[in-house]
Amino acid sequence: MITDVQLPEPKTPLPGATVNSDQGLLMWISSVDHKQIGIMYMIMTLFYLFVGGLLALLMRVQLMMPENTFLAPDSYNQLFTMHGTTMIFFVLTPAILGMAVYMVPLQIGANEMAFPRLNAFAFWISFFGGLLLYFSFLAGGAPDAGWFSYAPLNQTQYSASPGIDYYCIGLLLSGIGTVSTAANLAVTIITLRTPSMKYKYLPVFVWMVFINAFLILAAFPSLNAALAMLLIDRQLDGHFFNTDAGGSALLWQHLFWLFGHPEVYIVVLPPFGVLSEVFQVYSRKPIFGYPFVVGSGIAISLLAFGVWVHHMFATGMGNTVNSFFAVSSMLIGIPTGVKIFNWLGTMYGGSIRFTTGMLFATAFLVEFTIGGLSGISFAIVPIDWQLTDTYYVVAHLHYVFLGGSLFGLFAGFFYWFPKISGRMYSETLGKWFFWLFMIGFNMTFFMQHILGIIGMPRRVYTYPNLAGYSLLNLISSLGAFLMGGSMLIFLYLLYDAIKRGKRAGDNPWDGYTFEWLTSSPPALKNFTILPPVYSFRPVHDLNHPEIGDYQKSDEEKYGTKDTD
Repeated sequence: MITDVQLPEPKTPLPGATVNSDQGLLMWISSVDHKQIGIMYMIMTLFYLFVGGLLALLMRVQLMMPENTFLAPDSYNQLFTMHGTTMIFFVLTPAILGMAVYMVPLQIGANEMAFPRLNAFAFWISFFGGLLLYFSFLAGGAPDAGWFSYAPLNQTQYSASPGIDYYCIGLLLSGIGTVSTAANLAVTIITLRTPSMKYKYLPVFVWMVFINAFLILAAFPSLNAALAMLLIDRQLDGHFFNTDAGGSALLWQHLFWLFGHPEVYIVVLPPFGVLSEVFQVYSRKPIFGYPFVVGSGIAISLLAFGVWVHHMFATGMGNTVNSFFAVSSMLIGIPTGVKIFNWLGTMYGGSIRFTTGMLFATAFLVEFTIGGLSGISFAIVPIDWQLTDTYYVVAHLHYVFLGGSLFGLFAGFFYWFPKISGRMYSETLGKWFFWLFMIGFNMTFFMQHILGIIGMPRRVYTYPNLAGYSLLNLISSLGAFLMGGSMLIFLYLLYDAIKRGKRAGDNPWDGYTFEWLTSSPPALKNFTILPPVYSFRPVHDLNHPEIGDYQKSDEEKYGTKDTD
């Protein structure tokens, strides 16, 4: 029998909880409300997405034709370094944090994060870390050694401008913010869940954020230590990575990739959680194999720390080391594949609604699988030796980060847009945006698989007029501009929805989790009362008691019942 649970009032007012909308911009700057901070993360992400995208378009203009002189070599090096750094650290990472900060308290039935002030501190220090990185353009030159900043190219004898110093400080500040938010999310999930929400009833998105928090706490210290050591090398004549003074360039690669490969899963695990919510709601079915979706997420987080050397096969580590990391790199494909089959199983037999969010989720299955398969090819050492540092790597990376993480984030954005904004968006505009973005994406990056296979190296500012190079680069550049054009439609969609969109109901998609129990957008205090939780679909149980999951056995509830 379902009875409501009265949520206790906070014993002391939350910091900033008394400010009202009359304070305008000050309300946002001084806010510690998790929803406002989540929105600020998303606005920051959108800003840097356009900046990083603009840098990419300038690079594609340069590469549109052979022997082009649109950009000088030094300028090109700065642009591709800033593009990669921006997209990894100031688009994808804050996007997943923003979505988590906004949604996790709502989904677990809490009224705030565990540490509201720490939440605000983490956002602002990340934001100013990005500004400091871009200030390098005005301070003598941006970093120019790639987003991975390999030694010894990151040393002063190869990069004398202060750009790499700004890279170190900017990423250190951003890293402090990321680690702070991860700790805050983990404590929030452990301590602030509504009393009846056991771990086996956590929404899949919350599970992925929870796992991801520990992944961040374990991975980011390696990067932060490497950045501090690099700063000591450059400012205090240290010898950690300076090969001229006896330092080790390989040490940098070990420290960087010990962070760098888990970072791939840091920015894709929360989108995995988003997709699990989107597939089940738009298929009108519970997620197929809940324990396997969660368990495979845990397996991915553990295996993520055993594969970093596959980025270093070409450095001459020896057959024993290469063989170990080749096997571990192939193993990580198994739990990832489990999730793909779970999502397909969720869609199978469902009553599917192809909204814009569902289109992005479905496209994710195709694009991310392509990225995953090209990733497995790098686990085969001879193929890695042949293709490393070619455009094949660029294609693989973008199919994982854009076709995987960004498509997943767009699916979540359109899924939760009515809840966050209180407005419905135009599905017509949304589908125009989806199709143009998806076509442009594949034009841009699928061609780069072929460019890599026929031998075009990456990180080059121009190329000779060899057979195939010109046409494939031209198609790739046109695809990039198509993606850029689609983003203008996305901006207009946002403007149209906020200005003219219909008011959204509290639960326009008939969603399953607690965020759909609040008003759209949610009030300052998320909840006053909540029903008890008997499954991972508590709102579905409440709205459809005749078929509620609480009446089912665990095997039926979690999609593990043997039907033979």
